Amino acid sequence: MQYLSFASCITRHSLRPAVLSAVIIAAHASGAAAADSVNVVRELAGRVGPILGSAQACTSIATRRVQVMLGKFQQAIREASANPNDRNELAREFEKNIADGRTAVNRGRADCRLVERQLADLEGSVGAPPAPAAAPLAGNAASPARPAAAGQVRGVTDQEIRFGMVIPYTGSAKENGQSYKRGIEVAFARANAGGGVHGRTLKLIAADDGFEPTRTLDAMKLLWDKEQVFGFLGNLGTPTAAVAVPFALERKVLFFAPFTGGSVVRHDPPDRYVFNYRPSFVEEADAAVRYLLKMRKIRPNQIAVFGQNDDLGEQGFAGVAKAYRAAGLNDSTILRLVYNRNSIDMDEAVAQLKQQRVPIKAIVMVGTTRPAAKFIEKTRDLFPGMIYTNMSIVGATALAQELMLLGPRFTENVIVTQAVPAVSGYSSTVLEFKTALAQVAPGEVPDYISLEGYIAANLLIDALKRCGPQLDTERLVETLESTRNLDMGLGAALNLSRGDHQALHKVWGTQLDKTGVYQPIDLE
Repeated sequence: MQYLSFASCITRHSLRPAVLSAVIIAAHASGAAAADSVNVVRELAGRVGPILGSAQACTSIATRRVQVMLGKFQQAIREASANPNDRNELAREFEKNIADGRTAVNRGRADCRLVERQLADLEGSVGAPPAPAAAPLAGNAASPARPAAAGQVRGVTDQEIRFGMVIPYTGSAKENGQSYKRGIEVAFARANAGGGVHGRTLKLIAADDGFEPTRTLDAMKLLWDKEQVFGFLGNLGTPTAAVAVPFALERKVLFFAPFTGGSVVRHDPPDRYVFNYRPSFVEEADAAVRYLLKMRKIRPNQIAVFGQNDDLGEQGFAGVAKAYRAAGLNDSTILRLVYNRNSIDMDEAVAQLKQQRVPIKAIVMVGTTRPAAKFIEKTRDLFPGMIYTNMSIVGATALAQELMLLGPRFTENVIVTQAVPAVSGYSSTVLEFKTALAQVAPGEVPDYISLEGYIAANLLIDALKRCGPQLDTERLVETLESTRNLDMGLGAALNLSRGDHQALHKVWGTQLDKTGVYQPIDLE
């Protein structure tokens, strides 16, 4: 088939194009320039994309049919564009056209009966499996919707939606993992008690990686292959995310609200399937540095960084260095103290601190509960008046408990930046969380990490409800990206968009008192 005859073919057919197979053939046709193939695919993306997007929004059309056609056109894009830049540009245009099609149905500008015929024409042009009989329609998507049939989408049945979570049951971060899981489970239980989401209950299935990246992949595979989860929610860890994120992206599966402030889940532009609730390490480090410099009047050369000797520590240190540069300060002389992951051996870090000629008066800490508590224990009496600012990943409540076991003096000048308001406060979200926690897990003490899990899960639940009963990953991603000014009673609105997959950019400040309770503080 020659390129010109292909072009005339698509000109003749508006609703019955021999589209996708012809695209692939055109990409390899003798005499057809690469630019010609790209232009053909671009033109067809403008025709095929709106049809597939409209089909996604029509509850009468099986999700499986749309997914098959999406896969075929994505293959066409790969075949027709050898240049990665062309390929990425075509993919973005295709996604935009899909979104336009969904919008047309949702706003009543497209009739699902016509969309059904257009989709059938596309299927016929590429030899797709025959379409099942369409359910009769009273109109379009504005009509009462029905859930997708069981088994059409992985992890989604008529009765439930299954999410997977990889956390440590052992190791230095196990308390944080259990707290985050508890908060998500409380949010799910509250939603399920109210009838679930479009009649489906929410289920969370956790797997253990011990906070070791070498075990993360097996845990992800277990949840994906055996448990057949719809998406991943609340994975814990920065070094472990470096393994988990590529796994999720390769399968085009949702990776939502991981408990990390690392850059691995914050690419620019953002990875399509990765969404964050919490602020980044850079934002927390910036808040801590500005607080120490402006509010506590600490000189720049009297601030050190203490962190895990891996990606977690690297990114925390990078955040502090960036905050120095933003303040017009030299970041090349910042003292860096490290410890090994899943270890509480602080001897080298303490020895290095003692050797400093200029006395260090404040330390920005990037670590988990037990290493942070051990470092404070080892240095408290050696450096009276030292200020310890911890990032929220430390696990504020668990840290307070560890320090109170040592004695009240160990809580002095211990600060934690937070991704949620004060648990001791009376905001509507905090009160709601405490009530729900008491109902679901009587006797459990509310803490900052479980509160964060609760809020992050409710952000997802809001999108699931807005997404509608015909759930699939692509539709949910589009719905998440349309989150605007969501008021969850935090004192800060949550927003997500195609260019920003981080809902929150606010950082709160808390400081321990001698009774082991965190009190709110102004960071600036």
